Amino acid sequence: MPAAELLTAVAQIAGEAAQMALARWRTDFRRWEKEPGSPVCEVDLDVDRMLRSRLASLLPDAGWLSEETADAPDRLARQRVWVVDPIDGTRDYIRGREGWAVSVALVEDGAVVLAVLDAPARGERWAAVHGQGATRNDLALAASQRDTLPGARVPADALPRADRDFVVVAKPNSIALRIAMVAAGEADLVATLRWGNEWDIAAAVLIAAEAGATVSDALGAPLIFNKPDPQALGVLVSAPAIHAGAVARLADRAAALARG
Repeated sequence: MPAAELLTAVAQIAGEAAQMALARWRTDFRRWEKEPGSPVCEVDLDVDRMLRSRLASLLPDAGWLSEETADAPDRLARQRVWVVDPIDGTRDYIRGREGWAVSVALVEDGAVVLAVLDAPARGERWAAVHGQGATRNDLALAASQRDTLPGARVPADALPRADRDFVVVAKPNSIALRIAMVAAGEADLVATLRWGNEWDIAAAVLIAAEAGATVSDALGAPLIFNKPDPQALGVLVSAPAIHAGAVARLADRAAALARG
């Protein structure tokens, strides 16, 4: 299937999933914690089932990796794998806030080749195909061209003392949407210093990269997807000219995370 045709089909499926979630947003539904600090709700699971069924019909040969599905090691033998977060930003979804999205990525040989991020409460649909640029609501995206690290705009609630020369901008709960803000030039830098899951970032990092941002893990190394342990050592997405400076600033903290 040509890439443009596949993207259209995936965007349609993700859009239907997003509308399914939107219909139950700000209503009464079951919610609980998978573990302390990790909320989930019944809508996550319903959307996950819908996406798995529809995407499997689209590409029957592709494997599956999702936040809300038990991991199956057979994905490691597949050339292509869907990497999905049915609701990224569940905390905002549960609280009735707008900072959540349906995240769908197609990984091929360890790299993301197609991505859709649908945030219906915000009226936004982000999309990208490797080598073909990125869009939001069908308009081409271009990342920030900021060339100095001090003053960089960072989506955050608060900043550590060492980073108070940054500028705080509004932060959605969804890490994917925060990364997408860099793609849109609405933020200059997003960095996480924790072990994170591939499904949280897969779609968004392709969108950012295709918009011209520089993408890496917290140590500055390339991100690889569909690993046996599907985690990344943080993520760092930024305007290209400040990426090396951000890696240098975070180096000691990222190294401590790696050792830990």
